[in-house]
Amino acid sequence: MQKEFSFKYDILNNINELPNKEKTLLQKARENTQNAYAPYSQFHVSAVALLDNGETICATNQENASYPVGICAERVLLSAVSSLQPGALIKTISISYDNTNGESSKPISPCGICRQSLLEYETRFNTQIKIIMSGLDGEVLVVENAKQLLPFNFSSGDL
Repeated sequence: MQKEFSFKYDILNNINELPNKEKTLLQKARENTQNAYAPYSQFHVSAVALLDNGETICATNQENASYPVGICAERVLLSAVSSLQPGALIKTISISYDNTNGESSKPISPCGICRQSLLEYETRFNTQIKIIMSGLDGEVLVVENAKQLLPFNFSSGDL
């Protein structure tokens, strides 16, 4: 038996094609890259969440000389939301980056660990999180939920 997995996503030419709320969210993520702690990779990532109560929370990647100790912006964001706004749901996340050693103009997507963490959050709160991905300029990718980024996920049903 053979099955097929596919999903739809939007490719926008630039930030100006986003609705105003999402445009503002992505602009915050782009600006917030300057707050990342990335002295080793010089790859500054920011993730910003729009919550169902209208609040926004910003987060960045945090590196460490002991590389496994670092944490991605998306997981910092999920922890911050759960700690600072318990009970609030994430509606949309925008992700951007500044690669000071190269280009920062193509969309960036979450790593595998972050995809799993985003999916766990969606499952835990029975909600979908729209994800907007971009660099400091250029194209913008939009997916309707984290599950689209990780079709063969590991969940509590697998335990």
